[in-house]
Amino acid sequence: MYRQGLFVFRALCVQDSLCPELFVSIKPPTLCYNCPMKIIFPEIATNPIAIEAIKSFPDIDFLPATSLGEAAKQLASGVADSMLSGLDYPSRDVLIAYKNHLPLKSDFFSSCFICQKSNTVFALADGGVNKLPTKEQLYTTVKDTAITFRAYTGETPRIAMLSYSTHGSGGKNPDLEKIYYTIEKIHQNHPDYLIDGEMQLDAAINPRVAAKKVPDSPIKGTANVLIVPDLNSGNILYKSLEQFAGFTCAGPIIQGFEMPLADLSRGSTTEDIVLTIKVLRSLL
Repeated sequence: MYRQGLFVFRALCVQDSLCPELFVSIKPPTLCYNCPMKIIFPEIATNPIAIEAIKSFPDIDFLPATSLGEAAKQLASGVADSMLSGLDYPSRDVLIAYKNHLPLKSDFFSSCFICQKSNTVFALADGGVNKLPTKEQLYTTVKDTAITFRAYTGETPRIAMLSYSTHGSGGKNPDLEKIYYTIEKIHQNHPDYLIDGEMQLDAAINPRVAAKKVPDSPIKGTANVLIVPDLNSGNILYKSLEQFAGFTCAGPIIQGFEMPLADLSRGSTTEDIVLTIKVLRSLL
């Protein structure tokens, strides 16, 4: 395994030229070959579900912490590669700790769930962060969720932009304009991704329905990345997959930061946590 330490640089731009002497490295580079991955998991000291889950990963060093703020600061200092929490903390507190102490690499942060049942795997976003995403937030969510899905599965993302409407069947709506903006920008910047929308869930994942409703769709009813229009629908859909359909759901995986992060549900099972750690490991 090869990992490089985190850098933070500051520069002053004068007449479109960067001044090299003003670059400052806050933390020197570190190289690590065959080092064990380190994940900060505050609850491992006291929560029996966390203690049981980490037994599946003897090759990973798990570090406790006394608070979310302390954990995030430790991660920012470079002592670990990743962090997950949430078994004993509300999501709001976990996200605030991440936001206050950790650097972003995307324009916005978002979340996705990796939902798995046997050999069936979906990524679902955003069910944990953005209540009513702007078009720019929606694009960033799609881009980062595709990266998460590909890292974990190795498959090409087939992205469905979910809606009450399929290819204009529901009339005009401002929410649909955000979807069209996102699709166009994905086509421009990530032409290898298959994306379509807007569409209803059955047209996204059922080839028979897709052949009738969207016969020209590039994903042909085989979507593996599901993007919802708002937090309400995303959270309800992921819990429906979990509670009604028997899927194990990792995360939410918190995307857009320099390091892989997760915010567990307080209702997470041992299986959920094991899958979450597997996804975090795939992102490093």
